[in-house]
Amino acid sequence: MPESPGWTLEPKWDGWRCQIHTATRRMWSRHGTDLSSAFSDVADAAAGLPDAVLDGELVAVLTDGSGVAFDRLQTRAGRRRPPRRGADFTVHVALFDVLAVGDTDWRPRPYTERRIELLRLLESSPPTLRAVPTTEDREQALQWVGALVGVEGLVGKRTGAPYAAGLASGWVKWRERHTAEAVVIGVTGATPAAQALVLGRRTGGRMRAVGVSLPLAQPVRLAVAPLLYAAGEEMRELPGTVGGLPGADPVYFWPVKPEVVVEIEVDQPRLEFGRYRHRPRVRRVRGDLSPELVDEGQ
Repeated sequence: MPESPGWTLEPKWDGWRCQIHTATRRMWSRHGTDLSSAFSDVADAAAGLPDAVLDGELVAVLTDGSGVAFDRLQTRAGRRRPPRRGADFTVHVALFDVLAVGDTDWRPRPYTERRIELLRLLESSPPTLRAVPTTEDREQALQWVGALVGVEGLVGKRTGAPYAAGLASGWVKWRERHTAEAVVIGVTGATPAAQALVLGRRTGGRMRAVGVSLPLAQPVRLAVAPLLYAAGEEMRELPGTVGGLPGADPVYFWPVKPEVVVEIEVDQPRLEFGRYRHRPRVRRVRGDLSPELVDEGQ
């Protein structure tokens, strides 16, 4: 996490990155998906702002005040009609940059100038459209993580840098990590360097796959390999979504007896749709735990 002068820190929200064109009521995801119809309520709210192109994060805020829910955004995806009534969440946008105002390209200007312009554009914005807070104080930024609902980490940006897309942005992201336990139910990967574990949790008396780990570090691979025993002579198949990749190809793996518990590092403490959204990192073998102690509600 940056600590030197010339950097500012912003909260990293648990949502979908989006670009909003206020004058035309158009919205796009970071992958170019048109979100204008699915999130027409947001597009309509943004239409009340001056003509600009804004960068931000869509966040689903639960109406009962309990927090945010990343999975609720998926219920809007693919809809080609206005949001349905009676939903248990409201979509907000945490805005953090301005790319253009009218016909003027603001991307070459330094971050500090773009920030001032963003605040000006949002002076009379509705409650669902707000600028993210910023600070150059590392301790203050760390207090946002966990204290502000929906904040999963921080983003560091150079105050004098222009806006650039993708990896060229120079942004530094820091995400809070959590640890959990899972049972090893399979192994995948064609080479030692690519080997990963299929992870499971017991639900309703049955062992269910909840994710596929990142490739194992060599010390972890050497520690876990002697403990695993084959549970069949044929490979099995998992849907790509279990690996946290919607639309991905199936994952083929060799099943093993569910006897080994490992400690994993995850960026979300709870499962989504019965699996981890991002691939966990295996930290170590937990020889002190038995599989019966690892369940979905852990």
